[in-house]
Amino acid sequence: MNKRVLVTGANGQLGKTINELFAKNKYGLEFTFVTKSELDITKEADLKPFFKNNKFDYCINCAAYTNVEQAEKTPEIAYKVNAEGVKYLAEACKETDTVLIHISTDYVFDGEKTEPYTIKDIPNPINEYGKSKLLGEQHVQDILDDYFIVRTSWLYSKQYGHNFYKTILKKAKAGEALLITDDQLGCPTNTENLAKYIISLIAIKSKDYGIKHFCDEGEMTWYGFAKNILKEHLYEHIKLVKAKNYRTFARRPKQTILK
Repeated sequence: MNKRVLVTGANGQLGKTINELFAKNKYGLEFTFVTKSELDITKEADLKPFFKNNKFDYCINCAAYTNVEQAEKTPEIAYKVNAEGVKYLAEACKETDTVLIHISTDYVFDGEKTEPYTIKDIPNPINEYGKSKLLGEQHVQDILDDYFIVRTSWLYSKQYGHNFYKTILKKAKAGEALLITDDQLGCPTNTENLAKYIISLIAIKSKDYGIKHFCDEGEMTWYGFAKNILKEHLYEHIKLVKAKNYRTFARRPKQTILK
């Protein structure tokens, strides 16, 4: 019998990638993709009957509020989705014996460590986005026994969504000079690779529950990432400048390489 898999946040770059790669697949999985307008995880009254009526085996939660700058200015929005919504989702999964695969972030760490972060390192977020995501993680851990929390970093799709990769490419095509920070170090992660990892957990019927770290290999700064993007698309003639004292409203961790 096919395993039934719910994917929330289906309009996001990861949700769309999972749809593209696995909606028709060889693993015997039956997918249901829902957008925010179809199932809002912050609406508790809608979640529980939806889960009870559909009886999912797995839920991949791609629904999240990811605007780091705006989260600092209006944190209540971030907490509503990333913490409260995740709590409701975990409760619905608990009542229906659904395994939750929740996507989290490297921003749960403060960036002060000089070595890659392991799953045993204690989180210490320094901005509201990271704090809201950590609270979501804690709700999952408090409510569920069977769950995967998958932390990833610098997520991008070459096809979908608004992300650093597509922004650099768009500016390069327009011939714009690029001023990019060299202050932060991390591992850019392609949504295709993350999607394959998530589905592999289901395909092998993993019972190794808990927190996981997944990112692509290759440590670099945002400047280094931009340089790679320009090289990949033969835009090396575009002027690329390292931005010093790059200013953002939200504090950003300086080093979030995940081990």
